[in-house]
Amino acid sequence: MKLILLGAPGAGKGTQAEILSRMCSIPTISTGNILRAAMKNGTPIGLKAKEYVESGKLVPDDVIIGIVRERLAEPDCEKGYILDGVPRTIPQAQALEDEGVEIDTALSIEISDEEIIRRMSGRRTCSSCSATFHVVSNPPKVQGICDVCGGELIIRKDDAPETVKARLEVYHAETEPLKDFYKSRGKLISVENQPTIEATTEVIMKALGL
Repeated sequence: MKLILLGAPGAGKGTQAEILSRMCSIPTISTGNILRAAMKNGTPIGLKAKEYVESGKLVPDDVIIGIVRERLAEPDCEKGYILDGVPRTIPQAQALEDEGVEIDTALSIEISDEEIIRRMSGRRTCSSCSATFHVVSNPPKVQGICDVCGGELIIRKDDAPETVKARLEVYHAETEPLKDFYKSRGKLISVENQPTIEATTEVIMKALGL
């Protein structure tokens, strides 16, 4: 299965990607995690990306496509993969097609802007391993401490309300048109966000016929 997850920032793409990855035994390719690692390590590509991410803007296409192309060439992607966070624009989607990157399904998680803003304000990210939690829907066992590695949980700058609003504006202008792009290719499936992570997983599994 070669799957793209679409949806606004905070729609739960990363969480659902992790669940599907375990169930289907295929890797999740999260450009967000790759970029955050590069930013934390202060690599040239990380420093370039940082100024865009912190202002709520999209990282340039050539940076994103280069990262994805390298990752998909690794052996663990031979049986399929889940793309989370890419493509974000029609030019990126076209560039992936031009590179021969095959996609079976583009799954869009539908959710309102109001719910996104409420949800993102409760999100916490591990400063060490980038695992994500939520104070209401997915709290850590110990407040402020990562279940995975014991690192400190922080509010990322791009989860702050003013940055979330900027990211939503970018999403509606530049990323949402991807739904029509994949619909025209007969590859779009849309599901409504549900009140719990488990319920959302259930509707996704049903939609994918798994």
